[in-house]
Amino acid sequence: VQLVESGGGLVQPGGSLRLSCAASGFTFSRAVMSWHRQAPGKERELVASISSNGGVTNYQDSVKGGFTISRDNAKNTVTLQMNSLKPEDTAVYYCKGLRGSVAYWGQGTQVTVSS
Repeated sequence: VQLVESGGGLVQPGGSLRLSCAASGFTFSRAVMSWHRQAPGKERELVASISSNGGVTNYQDSVKGGFTISRDNAKNTVTLQMNSLKPEDTAVYYCKGLRGSVAYWGQGTQVTVSS
């Protein structure tokens, strides 16, 4: 099983980034996918999730209206479009796949929002 995140980097406040996660080794189209983040000294937190068919999405209150999660089951990818980024969005962002009771995690990608 592999989940490989990409798209992180350094961006100025108000800017945008698009994170991607490429999945393999499990039945992606039946997995609930989500993005989580962990800032230094803080616990990992859920940012956004998307149901297996993409019909249901959920967001942490602090990112509603700015972040959009989507998936492509034909390509086994899930993306997180992040707009209007703020310094408090700085964290390592992780992709997670949940298939039944089994969870898979990526290695994370760093997002730094700073001027």
